[in-house]
Amino acid sequence: MLRRLTPVLLTLVVVALGITALAARPDNGTHRPGADFVVLVGAAGLRWDDVDPENTPTLWRMAEQGAIGSLSVRSAHRPTCPVDGWLTLGAGNFAAWPGARPGGGCPAAGVTVERPDGIGANLPDQPSVVAHNQEQLAWGAKPGALAESVRCSVAVGPGAAVAAARPFGRVDRYAPTLPENPAELLGSCVLSIVDVGTVDDDDPAVRAAQARQADARLARVLAARPPRSLVLVAGVSDTDTPARLHVAIADGPGWTGGWLTSPSTARSGYLQLVDLAPTVLAVLDRPAPERAFVGRPAVTADDRPDDLRAAIEAPADADREAAAQRRVAGWFFTLLAAAQLALSVAVLPMLRRARRHAGPHGPEPVSRRVVAVVELLLIAAALAVPAALLADAVPWWRGSHAGLWYASVTALLVVGGTALVRFSPGHERTLGPLGAVAGLATLVVGVDVLTGSRLQLNGVVGYSALEGGRYAGLGTVGLGVFVAGSLLCGGWLAQRFRKGWRPMVMVAVGGLAVVIVGSPYLGADSIGAIALTAGVSVAAAICTGGWLTVSRLAWATMAALAVTIGFALVDLGRPADERGSLGRFLAALGDGTGGLTVHRSGDSNIQTLVNSPLTVLALAGAALVWLALLQPWGGLMRLFGIYPAIRAAMAGAGVAVGLGGVLGGSALDVAGAAAALVVPMAALSALRVLDHSTDRTLPDSGRPGGERDAVPPGGPDSPSRGGPAGDGAAGDGAAGGGAGGDGAAGGGAGGDGAGVGRPAGDGLADGGADGGGRSAADRLAGGDGSAGDCPVGDGAGGGRLDDAGPVGDGAGDPGEAGEPAEPDRQGHVGSEAPNGPPVAGVRVPAQPTPASSEIPAG
Repeated sequence: MLRRLTPVLLTLVVVALGITALAARPDNGTHRPGADFVVLVGAAGLRWDDVDPENTPTLWRMAEQGAIGSLSVRSAHRPTCPVDGWLTLGAGNFAAWPGARPGGGCPAAGVTVERPDGIGANLPDQPSVVAHNQEQLAWGAKPGALAESVRCSVAVGPGAAVAAARPFGRVDRYAPTLPENPAELLGSCVLSIVDVGTVDDDDPAVRAAQARQADARLARVLAARPPRSLVLVAGVSDTDTPARLHVAIADGPGWTGGWLTSPSTARSGYLQLVDLAPTVLAVLDRPAPERAFVGRPAVTADDRPDDLRAAIEAPADADREAAAQRRVAGWFFTLLAAAQLALSVAVLPMLRRARRHAGPHGPEPVSRRVVAVVELLLIAAALAVPAALLADAVPWWRGSHAGLWYASVTALLVVGGTALVRFSPGHERTLGPLGAVAGLATLVVGVDVLTGSRLQLNGVVGYSALEGGRYAGLGTVGLGVFVAGSLLCGGWLAQRFRKGWRPMVMVAVGGLAVVIVGSPYLGADSIGAIALTAGVSVAAAICTGGWLTVSRLAWATMAALAVTIGFALVDLGRPADERGSLGRFLAALGDGTGGLTVHRSGDSNIQTLVNSPLTVLALAGAALVWLALLQPWGGLMRLFGIYPAIRAAMAGAGVAVGLGGVLGGSALDVAGAAAALVVPMAALSALRVLDHSTDRTLPDSGRPGGERDAVPPGGPDSPSRGGPAGDGAAGDGAAGGGAGGDGAAGGGAGGDGAGVGRPAGDGLADGGADGGGRSAADRLAGGDGSAGDCPVGDGAGGGRLDDAGPVGDGAGDPGEAGEPAEPDRQGHVGSEAPNGPPVAGVRVPAQPTPASSEIPAG
């Protein structure tokens, strides 16, 4: 009964962990005061490195007493030109001005502003602009949504007119330039939008003059501001490629000191342009229009340094890092893809020649030195992404040759990580490098997430604030590495336990990973947590061996669906501005705008699939696995048969990264990041397994968790390793149960265990066929009851008895190593010689056992 209930109980555990991780929302201690008036001052192109106490004293004083942050000016067009920024500001959604932009820059856009009555203004192009955004762009923005949400608004300057125009083009009150005393104008409506100019020149002296002129206009606005008003200053757009981060300042009652942030970024000091419209309405206590805004109201966080220079240096430095990240990331992933492709080509002939043949004839084995070098290169390739993430702990972007500095730091970290794995305890065992690399990768990403994901923000293998997709938690690359690493760690650890305990171990490790990925305090990736839940369920279902049957797949699917439904219900119960991505999507389905979200996700998948270097990594890794490693000569099927928990971990990782990429709109990027870690380790482990395919083993020591069937030195024919099988009878299908197994397991290639001069493994786990004519690969894939799932173990109890002797499903269960064999199932301790006493203590199973008896590399 308990065995039947195990899948149900494990499913409940995974579901509970997933919903617990996703349900709680952090209380960051933020607050949002109200005001009677809002004055929004925009300066296209204004960045934090334009602000200093001498040239822009008004901005400096305002930053001293107000809240500040870095503004991401993402719009529906890349780059965000000034007219796009003003339009996005007024829409509260990602919008773009129609028209061709040759060269990808920001040509001057002529905005026609008519003044029919001398009070307000009219934009005759506004209806066509609204139609363009709602019918041709994926975001469905409605320009003029902000102006429609207040009774009256004021615009000063042509840029402000674009932001303040209603959907039909009317601007309530308009002035082409800022009056000398704008007090009356600014006090005539609750919302005023002021364009103080553009800061866009490449010449430092000219740019400083433009910033000084904008600062002087801002001083006039502050002198004439209405009582109890909030003044927002924003660098509303880029002015050319590449994109940059810009100034955001809020000054008013209750907005003194601190960082600006919002739920859309979930990181102190970062704000989006689309957050400004919801902020205006929230401060004025006006309801936000339904289905129009994608941003969230800004709030303040009280962790800003007291020294303003240090506070301003932080966003300015973030802007420099984000700009350098864009330049470096492209060539890093291109080089990584090229290096992994080259390694894949180099490994192919080695896989063909890795198996040591027992007879005098066969291909010349690869030199041990060459194998050792290739193993180190595979380890280095697998550690490249974690090392690249860790390299962002060093401020490489501040140097004059940022790319060279980054490459040097990353190379040093790769070398250090490779040396750490090489000299780690257990490296000589088959799974030693896999466990060490997976542990290091999981540790690097996990510690970064636990400490606020500071390395991923604007990191080369993280996410960029300039893209506006994510500002906190796990990014696409981090998710792929963490999912793959944590599941491989779980599989490596589970393999060291009894078979019955393996699902529990897998659920414990995977459940902890689900909490880290899905918690809003940590990874803040609900889609990733749901995908990982499915992967953990699959891994737990097959980690004891056997196929992924319909019932097992059903339990895994039920667990993922249960987490999804549970979190969806919790998320929908929150206020609209506190919902996560899943809750917002379901709410959009309810109000009829879910199709836009699906369209954007599909478009994002297609764009990423075509343009990302990680797609090459994913496809190359899949090709190597399918066309080489999973072939009978490739070794991976043999690895999976001997170590079923590793097979389960890799299968679960495949499910998780596939779902996470497609549902998250990142196509194969998550899979590519995971492949960069998993495929080199799979190739290395396959090489080691093939290298030991003809090894003979000794009985285990009988100690639980101890070294069992370890290969002693001396070569395959040394006396300490049992010598050749000879032509002595091994008993009726038995080659010595020893203390570690429940029954006979081994035997030779012949029908009743006779070896006749061949290593015993040739008939059972080598590339040839057994007595029944089935290839080893066919049997290794089977899991329970097949030779590959473990050639030693519960052979007499639940295994298949073929011509080679009893074949069980429990070989390599280290927990069974300490179980003495039952007297009536043990068989002979040794093999009976024709004219002499029994030869004690020698058995010849088909393959060295896994887990705690992992095979030394040579």
